[in-house]
Amino acid sequence: MMLPSSPPCCCSGGQFHGVSPRGMVPHQSSRSPPPGVTRSYIEKRFRVGVNATSLQDMHRKDLQARIRDQLQRVELSPSSYDTAWVAMVPLQGSPQAPCFPQCVEWILQNQQDNGSWGTNGSGSLVNRDILSSTLACVLALKRWNVGREHIGRGLNFIGRNFSIAMDEQIAAPVGFNITFPCMLSLGIGMDLEFPVRQTDMHKLLHLREMELERESGDHSNGRKAYMAYVSEGLGNLLEWDEIMKFQRKNGSFFNCPSTTAAALANHYDDKALKYLNSLVSKFGRAVPTVYPLNIYCQLSMVDTLEKMGISQYFVSEIKSILDMTYGSWLQRDEEIMLDITTCAMAFRLLRMNGYHVSSVELSHVAEASGFRESLQGYLNDKKSTLELYKASEVSISENELILHNIGSWSGNLLKESVCSNGVQKAPIFEEIEYAVKFPFYSTLERLDHKRNIEHFDAKDSQMLKTEYLPPHANQGILALAVDDFSTSQSVYQDELNYLDSWVKDTRLDQLQFARQKLTYCYLSAASTIFPPELSEARISWSKNGVLTTVVDDFFDVGGSKEELENLITLVEKWDGHRQDEFYSEQVKIVFCSIYTTVNQLGARASALQGRDVTKHLIEIWLCLLRSMMTETEWQRIQYVPTFEEYMENAVVSFALGPIVLPALYFVGPKLVEDAIKDQECNELFTLTSTCGRLLNDIQGFEREDMEGKLNSVSLLVLHSGGSVSMEAAKQAVRESIASSRRSLLRLVLGEQGAVPRPCKMLFWKMCRVLHLFYFRTDGFSSPEEMASAVNAVVNEPLKLKVRDPCISILSGN
Repeated sequence: MMLPSSPPCCCSGGQFHGVSPRGMVPHQSSRSPPPGVTRSYIEKRFRVGVNATSLQDMHRKDLQARIRDQLQRVELSPSSYDTAWVAMVPLQGSPQAPCFPQCVEWILQNQQDNGSWGTNGSGSLVNRDILSSTLACVLALKRWNVGREHIGRGLNFIGRNFSIAMDEQIAAPVGFNITFPCMLSLGIGMDLEFPVRQTDMHKLLHLREMELERESGDHSNGRKAYMAYVSEGLGNLLEWDEIMKFQRKNGSFFNCPSTTAAALANHYDDKALKYLNSLVSKFGRAVPTVYPLNIYCQLSMVDTLEKMGISQYFVSEIKSILDMTYGSWLQRDEEIMLDITTCAMAFRLLRMNGYHVSSVELSHVAEASGFRESLQGYLNDKKSTLELYKASEVSISENELILHNIGSWSGNLLKESVCSNGVQKAPIFEEIEYAVKFPFYSTLERLDHKRNIEHFDAKDSQMLKTEYLPPHANQGILALAVDDFSTSQSVYQDELNYLDSWVKDTRLDQLQFARQKLTYCYLSAASTIFPPELSEARISWSKNGVLTTVVDDFFDVGGSKEELENLITLVEKWDGHRQDEFYSEQVKIVFCSIYTTVNQLGARASALQGRDVTKHLIEIWLCLLRSMMTETEWQRIQYVPTFEEYMENAVVSFALGPIVLPALYFVGPKLVEDAIKDQECNELFTLTSTCGRLLNDIQGFEREDMEGKLNSVSLLVLHSGGSVSMEAAKQAVRESIASSRRSLLRLVLGEQGAVPRPCKMLFWKMCRVLHLFYFRTDGFSSPEEMASAVNAVVNEPLKLKVRDPCISILSGN
């Protein structure tokens, strides 16, 4: 459907479209919108060759199919280290025979050419993880006296690279200083001859003693959990009763095959044996480093798809995963509840997708001391801390003290870790720094998508007892995200060109307000809060954003009360007016711009909704203009309203009405008239506008005070009779912002009411725009920062860390 460009002002008579049968048909401008705007997003999205980075349709569908398969079927890579420990478990009643000979066979068949075992064994990079895995495999073969040549090659590999094991600057698996020296001792006890200098051997063996002595006085549960987790490095030092405290319902210890196997080898347990049997039965000859891990892997995939901006292609699969996770959450499944990272991620994703989950399930980590009592807390795991911090941000009530406390201590820990990490930051620290600097409610989705695409690391491995690559880190996701963002960007550019022509056609550029062009551009970028295919919603949003700013600017920089009265009268008494009724040329431009825009948007919205909604759009504008008149009158007679009077008018005069409310008609679902008039819609609007007005007042206080304007901060001080300081007033306003934001999120994520969920989300996304706009200062007074946000989304091409050949190949280039 073609979006008509706005006509030059033609106001010699007529009606608003839809108000009367005598509605005027606007004159069409000779300037037509660019071709890209006349095509639907879907048409453009799947046009082969639309730009250099577009994937060919066949490859795109293939990518989606592969990602869909990965969502539904989690594949865990084999762990040489864990497989070796499972291979060392003796057969019950026959200690000279392996309980799992198939694991021994796997070890024999999977040694690398350089003599090592492990994920990177065939490459040039050797790390402590590879050394640990190789030593475990050598011990497993020696335990059953098989693979003499394999053992020899493995020992030679360890000898050649032994210095790496002693280098504390190289990342190591969890518990390396305990498990690796212990395995060396086991090997010496098996008469293995390591081609290593005795002095080096003694230094490494001494590491274990130092590690055990370092915190020997620590009797915390966190320390006990850690010692149980690395029990294969302790031998008989760990009492069976201590490790039994950590056995799960599935028979495992920490869902870790190596820990479970080491425990079983030292003390027979039927449940532990059953767990390992089920593991080998499922995976065959090699086991992963953690199992089960399905919920974490699937949630990580969902989180990644959302962060990369391509979750819309996998709606049904994501819903299925979240439904399953919610069921497990209600059953308090150990796979969720006993892993802090999974629990925090599940809480956040479920809540943000409308599931009712209680923060009570995070009460065990409400305080930092509770977190330290866990294995992940003892290990100072940054991933867990970050997930807890993100979970704390999705608070929907002042009463969620658990989330408040988590946010406080986890935020402090994360800030300290960033400061202590130095200049060279690993990816996890870059993510932490971004998270603590920009709360999730103060960023735009498309800006986040771009950043996440540019920082995507397909080799984002995680280190437990051994290194493993999560399924969410793959090139397919990156390739699809790059294509989607680049194609969307071309749509935004076409729309921006069209809006530029509209500004000229409506003669708005003749008003030459300093902030108008900036706001128009900014709102065009901010309107990317809509899915790319909702072009008409963005057009509506941006046009009305420009108009409201122009009107506000016009009366802000000297427009008289008489001019405002004239504009209101023209809207109220449109029927039969004559052109000489305009008070001034400026009023004429403003009024005619409103007229043509409301007509066009009203016609399109009415067609989509199946009923006339133009009258509602007129009422929205009248409501705004009247609220502006109230403020003008207050200023004229020097009236000082109460805080409540000020806010009641300010939520309207903040001018979100013409921006947000018309866009609701273009979001998708049909809105019955009762929904627009419902208390829910009114509350959504009031809370969003309250956030915006108070954010504006905090950042623009000094400027507005100098201009003699009313402001919530100054009113609180004034009406307190001197008992409230300026800083105290600002803090009270900040608390009101946080309270309104939480209430808004609760309403948006709550049960389905009169307003459809996609429409409710529009208010929440508008709230995010406002927080970004007033993040450091008043967005109007920092044009460079806002222009940077616009350019990042609309104009600047993606800057990938590493140019992957498969992206070019899939793009047909």
